[in-house]
This record gives sequence, structure tokens and C-alpha cells, in this order.
Amino acid sequence: MVGNGPGPFPFGIQEKIMRIGVPKEIKVHEYRVGMTPASVREAVARGHTVLVQSGAGAAIGLEDTHYANAGARVSAAAAEIFGSADLIVKVKEPQPGEWRQLREGQVLFTYLHLAPDPAQAKGLQESECTAIAYETVTDARGGLPLLAPMSDVAGRMSIQVGAHCLELGQGGRGMLLGGVPGVAPARVVVLGGGIVGSNAARMSVGLGAHTTVVDISLGKLYELDALYGPAMNTLAATAEAIEEQVLAADLVIGAVLVTGAAAPKLVTRRMVEQMKRGSVLVDVAIDQGGCFETSRPTSHAEPTYVVDSVIHYCVTNMPGAVARTSTFALNNATLPFILKLADKGYRRALEDDPHLCAGLNVHHGQITHEAVARDLGLPFRAPLEALAH
Repeated sequence: MVGNGPGPFPFGIQEKIMRIGVPKEIKVHEYRVGMTPASVREAVARGHTVLVQSGAGAAIGLEDTHYANAGARVSAAAAEIFGSADLIVKVKEPQPGEWRQLREGQVLFTYLHLAPDPAQAKGLQESECTAIAYETVTDARGGLPLLAPMSDVAGRMSIQVGAHCLELGQGGRGMLLGGVPGVAPARVVVLGGGIVGSNAARMSVGLGAHTTVVDISLGKLYELDALYGPAMNTLAATAEAIEEQVLAADLVIGAVLVTGAAAPKLVTRRMVEQMKRGSVLVDVAIDQGGCFETSRPTSHAEPTYVVDSVIHYCVTNMPGAVARTSTFALNNATLPFILKLADKGYRRALEDDPHLCAGLNVHHGQITHEAVARDLGLPFRAPLEALAH
């Protein structure tokens, strides 16, 4: 933080001015941006300084002039952003060249997905920064408000990309998802009935596919049944039910989530070997390690690969394909938390808000999220305890 605030602000009391940095994303085919010009305008109105890297939003029509008009300082170099900002706001996890620029006392606010990524976790620990993960911030209803918007997008996209992969030219079975009169539709199986799964099911039903959702929560299955009735099939999750459905499926959507932890492997290599030639697996859980044993991360540049004649789509930043929609949806959710961190400073903001504090994953070299620590095999330090030292 730099300096003291110039006095009362129209949106409440703040103690210091924060320098917020928004670098351009460098992950392959990632065109989302951490803050829109509208978000920048809100932060600037509260007296904060916002530095945006030149071209950060250009691919989705958010030009440097839009940011400048909103009150941002536009910088050509990422090094200036990382070197001078108190709070770094991103979308995707920092790449090696980025985490090496982080420093002690700096706050990183972005998606992290650390459980399957020990190299990134080590990099963040060595930087001594404070890393807050979008995907583990909670709300009063037990939800994940910063993961939900991208889960909406990824769930809906999963059916779109799955339908494309089923085309013969993509190596698929040559099936139209909804079929036509006189020809049966494709069989779509969605593993997980949460936000991703329910959105995938909605799209699948809408396109006329034979749709089955498998989940461990009977409450969730009742909700889906009430919404869709006989247009959708629901099954309680058991190993037998999953195997039976996967082997009969033309398209399987992996939509399971354990907050902060690695995804469980629900589809084994043996199941994949027995699936129909040209069937498709879309692993939306790949950010958390994937829920198919044969999954490995892919990119928008090379989104698919084949194992045992089964097409695998495992892109780790699926919403990046619809980057404009995704950016605005994400900013709607993250902006209140960005402003809270800026207005109060990270310590007071985390101490005052247990839901934001649930997002704290790394602080001064310590892992502060229990599920992340467990999956990485590292010591865990309670967030408030870590903040107190």
C-alpha cells in the first residue's frame, strides 16, 4: 500500500490507497482479463490506483483507451505491474514467469487450483506472497460465488464442445446430439449435479439428447427431477451405476468438485478401454486434476487427444473460449471482493469476512487451506493463525 487516502470517499471509509495491478494473461489462448474498465472505474472512484497492462483486454474489445478513460494507468510492461502493485488481480493461475515476479507482502487474487499443481504451490510459497484463490471463497449458503460464474460457462460449453467432438471429422462417432425423427439421440451422461453438471444437463436436454445425471446427493437429484421431469434421468452415484452409464454413453461430462481438493477419479482406465469407439469424454474437472484416469491437461490450441479410440477434451481454461462473456460474468462476482481487499487492506478484509478468508491458500510460505495442504502432502496452518504472525 502507498500513502494515506485523501479523505472520506463516497462509497465508505478506507484507511489507505491500494495500487491494484492487472497484467495481461499469458496462458495459451487465455483472453480473459482480471478487471473490466467498469470495475476499474469503481476502484478509482474509491481513491485507488489501477495499473493495467497494455493489450490486456484487447482481444475481447476492451481497449487501452477504455481503461484510460476509466481512470487506469496503462503500462506496456508486465514487470511494472508486478513490480509496483500491492494487489495483483488475474484470471488464471500464475505461470512460472509470473510467480517468480511475486514478492513478500504482495497479494495475488485469482484462480489457483493448487491441489494438482505442486510446482505452482512451491513457487507461491517461495515468493512469500499472500495468495487468495477465487475457487475456495465461500458464501453464507455454502456456495462458491467466484467459481459459480465460470462453472455456468464451462457447464454449458461442455455440451457444445462435446457435440462438436462427436462429429466424424473430429474423430467422433458421427452422431447428432439430438438425433432426428426415426433416429435415436446420443446418450449423454453427466457425472455430478452441481453448477457445472446442472448447466450441462440443461443444455443437453435442450438439444434433445438422452440425458442422465449421476450424483451422490439425493437432494440435488430431486431438484433436477423437479425441474426436468421425464426429460432427464437421474441416478444415485455408485461405482456400478457410473460404470454402467459410462459404457453405454456417447458423451460423458466430468463435472465433479471437492472444494480445494483434487477431483476423484470416477472413470477408470479399464472403463475407457471398454467404451464405444468414437465416444467422447469432456473433463471439466481437469483444473483440479481431472475425474477420468486417462485425463491430462490440454489447451485451446490442441484441445483433444485419443485414448483407446475415445476422444478426450481436457482444456484447463474452457471459459477462455468465450472470453468476453466469461470476463464480464467473472467481474460481476469478483468486484465486491476486490474492493473489500483494496478498501480495508488484505489483513482486515480477511479477518472481517470468513467467506473471503476461506479463499486464503498461501500466506508467507504457509499453506492455509486444509484440502490443498492434504492433497499436496504439506503442513497446514489455519488462516487466521497464519495472519496473526
